[in-house]
Amino acid sequence: MRAETILGALRLRFAVFSGRVAAWYYCRTSKPGGGVIAGRVTLALAPDALGRLTASRNVVVVSGTNGKTTTTRMIAEMLRSVGRIASNDTGANMPAGLVTAIIQDRPFDFAVLEVDERYLPGVCAETSPEVVVLLNLSRDQLDRNPEPSLVAEAWRRMSSDVTSHVVANCDDPHIVWAVSGFPQVTWVSMGDEWRDSWWCPSCSQALTRSSSRHWACRGCPLERPVPQWSAGERSVTYLPGAETFDLRLRLPGRVNVANAAIALAVTTTLEQPATTMAAGLAEVRSVAGRYQVLETFGRQIRLLLAKNPASWTEIFHAIERAPGVLIMLNARELDGQDTSWIWDVDFRRLRGRTVLVSGERRLDLAVRLDVAEVEFKLVDSLQDACALAPIGILEVVANYTAFLDLIRQFK
Repeated sequence: MRAETILGALRLRFAVFSGRVAAWYYCRTSKPGGGVIAGRVTLALAPDALGRLTASRNVVVVSGTNGKTTTTRMIAEMLRSVGRIASNDTGANMPAGLVTAIIQDRPFDFAVLEVDERYLPGVCAETSPEVVVLLNLSRDQLDRNPEPSLVAEAWRRMSSDVTSHVVANCDDPHIVWAVSGFPQVTWVSMGDEWRDSWWCPSCSQALTRSSSRHWACRGCPLERPVPQWSAGERSVTYLPGAETFDLRLRLPGRVNVANAAIALAVTTTLEQPATTMAAGLAEVRSVAGRYQVLETFGRQIRLLLAKNPASWTEIFHAIERAPGVLIMLNARELDGQDTSWIWDVDFRRLRGRTVLVSGERRLDLAVRLDVAEVEFKLVDSLQDACALAPIGILEVVANYTAFLDLIRQFK
């Protein structure tokens, strides 16, 4: 047994060294795919590397359709005041990305990891996280991803093997049903406006909803649990103690108050003082390029990511006062090649503004806007958009690969 332990440790060291060498080579030669090559090489040589690298560490995993990257960044920033952090808060959320982040940030006290919804059960089995954070489930890239109910069912099966403390969104019926078997759950009311759950995930009967965020099934006992934490307009309240924490957020929109609420609940679950942790949120100004305000072509622009109907619902709140909006739509493999999701977005909320449309699938978007009776102009480039936009900051809302193209343009 001792020989096997020594050999396993040596294999892991060699795998990590090889991964770092591969990353150095890709960086020097500017080859594509270098962002997670360290993790890919490490896992090829030591398939159990993720579990070994996180053994005896405080691990927090964050998953859900929307808000993973921002919530991960918030948790990591708050915990940075009490320990060393390893985190993939740039969004590389599959196993190779997780291992890459851990290799880059060793040694560490806390690993705060964003995890793709499909990989969550496997990652939890390998890392035995102290806290599992579940945000929401909604339709996203259905040409290659399963329906939310199928993801929820896979998460529900985890409860027989995973004993982690779960911090979860009580306003999403899919999430509530998925975690009902876990022994320890802290509920957070995030106030989601987008609703992908009109039917009970347990018995398929209709759900009833009220204006107070409460929901319940007409056919079975499933209903919204009582939250311990609740997101307000610019504050978060711990309901059992009637304590309210005012937030100094630099990120726009109601959704980021909700993300902050669940992040604060996570850090207090890790026995950190809420007041100190809340102060750390002011350090988050942008997340993997999102919410950045940049100067280009003589104009100020702000970069925003919207990749599905749920994220667009929250974007509308962030840009409600913007005089000009540029929407960029692609449909590459990373986006999902089916753009039919744009028909679930209520673009009527853009009426009366200057709306500019670009991207590889701008004609799809043009048809959708025309049906919504939104006036728009097609543009070929960001420079053209800046020339046509009215005075004031130009909000640039892009889906995944269009957003990445913008980030590369400014590097």
